Amino acid sequence: MPEQKWPQTIWVVRHGQSAGNVARDAAEEAGLHLIDIATRDVDVPLSALGEQQATALGHWFGEMPPEHRPSVVLCSPYVRARSTAELAMRTAGIDRDDITFVADERLREKEFGILDRLTKFGIVQKYPELHEQRTHVGKFYFRPPGGESWCDVILRLRSVLDTISREYRKERVLIVGHQVIVNCFRYLLERMDERLILEVDRAADVPNCSVTSYDYDPTRGKNGKLVPHLVNFVAPLREAGAKVTTEPDVPAAPKS
Repeated sequence: MPEQKWPQTIWVVRHGQSAGNVARDAAEEAGLHLIDIATRDVDVPLSALGEQQATALGHWFGEMPPEHRPSVVLCSPYVRARSTAELAMRTAGIDRDDITFVADERLREKEFGILDRLTKFGIVQKYPELHEQRTHVGKFYFRPPGGESWCDVILRLRSVLDTISREYRKERVLIVGHQVIVNCFRYLLERMDERLILEVDRAADVPNCSVTSYDYDPTRGKNGKLVPHLVNFVAPLREAGAKVTTEPDVPAAPKS
């Protein structure tokens, strides 16, 4: 039997609905060019619904046998992600002192640079040349001034996976991040290419507090591997009566 290099389970979760998601929807519906958010993106809190979603997620984890619950929690330092992780663990009855809990800046939201807070209308009007460039290059490789491409995000997530395989072997790891983080982890763990991950992205947004998970299978591959188990799983929300939301994180940009 090969030596296990991976955790027993990895759950990747998008944060609960945030006040930024709500503000973005309002701006898009009104045809505005700028999303009305007074705080920094890092400080945007959960909405009341987002708290309900995080609580529902926590109940789902709490119903698991103790030996199957998360033993390591890694989250984005952004308020909406950290609050989701903290509220879910508290609701599940998991004591912070009994697990490893780390806010890791490598799990932060994709940085949008000068496009931050702009709606798709605002991007087209204010930076038509960037809109044209993005359409030509594609979102996987396009890097807005001061921001990141998907490739940039994937690079830092490769480093996260190195840390996980080195420090959290055989553990049960919960990762709480953002929509692009979820998709980029899928790209890495499922060994996708640009075409496939962009098809996934075009098909649907990642629901808030949905669960995508991987279980270690020692019989797969040369040395065992992580195998997909759940993809954008929202049953915990529905069972708890929490509304399922799929708003993109801000700023919004056209699918391509």
